[in-house]
Amino acid sequence: MSAQFDVVALGEAMVEFNQATSSEPMYRQGFGGDTSNAVIAASRQGARVAYLSRVGEDHFGRMLLDLWQAEGVDVSAVARDAQAPTGLYFVSHGPQGHSFSYLRAGSAASRMQPQTMDLGAAGRTRWLHVSGISQAISAGACDTVFAAIETARAAGGKVSFDPNLRLSLWPLARARATIAATIAMTDLFLPSLDEAVALAGTDDVPAIFAWARAHGAHTVVLKAGSSGAWYAERGAEPQLAAARKVQAVDATGAGDCFDGSLLARLAAGDALADAVRYANAAAGLSTLGHGAVAPIPTADQVRAVLG
Repeated sequence: MSAQFDVVALGEAMVEFNQATSSEPMYRQGFGGDTSNAVIAASRQGARVAYLSRVGEDHFGRMLLDLWQAEGVDVSAVARDAQAPTGLYFVSHGPQGHSFSYLRAGSAASRMQPQTMDLGAAGRTRWLHVSGISQAISAGACDTVFAAIETARAAGGKVSFDPNLRLSLWPLARARATIAATIAMTDLFLPSLDEAVALAGTDDVPAIFAWARAHGAHTVVLKAGSSGAWYAERGAEPQLAAARKVQAVDATGAGDCFDGSLLARLAAGDALADAVRYANAAAGLSTLGHGAVAPIPTADQVRAVLG
């Protein structure tokens, strides 16, 4: 298809405060939000991208708009809400890894509604990227995800879906039902291994792929962290693309970086195996610094690692 954009994402972006060291209450200010991270990663890999969202008419909302514009993300369909704040979250680091605390209840993005959002860009892209977090933050945001999917499909675009399961946002039964309905409408399903185990009720990789296919998945990429990623198109056996070993500092947003990098390469015409290999490298590089956005590598940095 002829498209204005390679990747358009929809969801909630947030301002991040990431603990500098586990022993001190000092926080670095950054940015996050799963689909925002993904679309920035796609842009840094050279894709033409846009974001669909709402932010508060506040300092943090202006910061996000400035970030996207600096990153080459089209923001013409990002609405500003004078009655609701931009969401914030804090990342703390300890012996058990990183933990998150969110200030997002009643956020501007949670007030998304299909009838008040400009979803036109979803019909002008090769790939629309959506996530389960956007479906979990409110009924209106969930409806908006489905409306954007319908817009993309009607125009001949493809849809990628990361369930990004957060059981602090919704109960497992509702998450399973909504995610299953969404899988059937998408071309690319992008769960992490932990999420897939919770959703499918098994840690057996072939069984996870069988579960996803039974719900209508065409292409599945199963992110397995430092082990790499399993991938398969419909009818094929899952293959493991091993990840390069890195000394990870902070894995915040690594899965989102994987998603955006994968989509950028698929939009550029790469075969799935090559795109997964590229996304593995990008995600690994993104763990070498603190925060979700700052360490996302550029295409030159990823190609340097891949040789």
